[in-house]
Amino acid sequence: MAGGVVSERTYRVVHRTTYRYSATMSDGYTVCCVQPRDTDVQHVVGSEVRVEPTATSTVSYRDVFGNVVHQFGIHQPHAEMAVVATSTVTVERRPDPVDTTAWEAVVAQLEAATGEVAIDVTTFRGGSYFVDLVTLGEPLRAIATAAFTPGRGIVAAAADMCRQIQAGYEFDAGFSNVSTPLADVLAARRGVCQDFAHLAVGALRSIGLAARYVSGYIETQPPPGEPRLAGADASHAWCSVWTPRAGWVDFDPTNGHLPVNDHVTIGWGRDYSDVTPVRGVMIGPATDQFLDVAVDVERL
Repeated sequence: MAGGVVSERTYRVVHRTTYRYSATMSDGYTVCCVQPRDTDVQHVVGSEVRVEPTATSTVSYRDVFGNVVHQFGIHQPHAEMAVVATSTVTVERRPDPVDTTAWEAVVAQLEAATGEVAIDVTTFRGGSYFVDLVTLGEPLRAIATAAFTPGRGIVAAAADMCRQIQAGYEFDAGFSNVSTPLADVLAARRGVCQDFAHLAVGALRSIGLAARYVSGYIETQPPPGEPRLAGADASHAWCSVWTPRAGWVDFDPTNGHLPVNDHVTIGWGRDYSDVTPVRGVMIGPATDQFLDVAVDVERL
């Protein structure tokens, strides 16, 4: 700590996803993206991902974006299945990003990019499953151009756009789910962090910039005098924009600020579909399914 500023924080994150079925399943396959990854400002001290009941087969690998992915096969009868990820992560304080390059010049650089830069950014400039630039191009461009005025620096404009999303859209945990179209979020001007990350990513791409969807967690503090509740936290999502001088810079449109050292990164992709925390298929009779997710982010 220097001058009262905390330069580094260590977190213990427990993410438990439980599925319960009204009938017994005979088999199941699950794919998980719930293990944090190392970054320039984040170091994974330790991480364990397991399933209950114990998996019959397990495969772990890194996907095309470098995210850690686990696959589990449960080849035994079960009426409940849980994925539990427990991780300890150290996050350094991010330096303030500095890049005053006019955003139009950044677009021109991206258009002419070759080599490693082209490989790094090309995937993150077009439309994707949850970010439809064909039908939503105009409203997304309207979000972007309110902040990306002519000649404005890339970092300042991106930060302002995220503040405008935070101020102009209402966080409503009950409004949307993973299948809610982005058009509905635009129309209702409400949603959750996943929606606002998609809005920001889409707006940035709509004007030619490169933007990633980032999945992770954010530390939350209870009101003064109230106890901290285990499981009160949830998965979080934000966006990252490519700049020529500062590289990839993260912005949090849900909270209207640049992440400092209160965000824990799991991974990134084109949108939610690339970093879905838990997905899979169960084999058995037609049945009702009940889902419960609890995330606890504890500062050590």
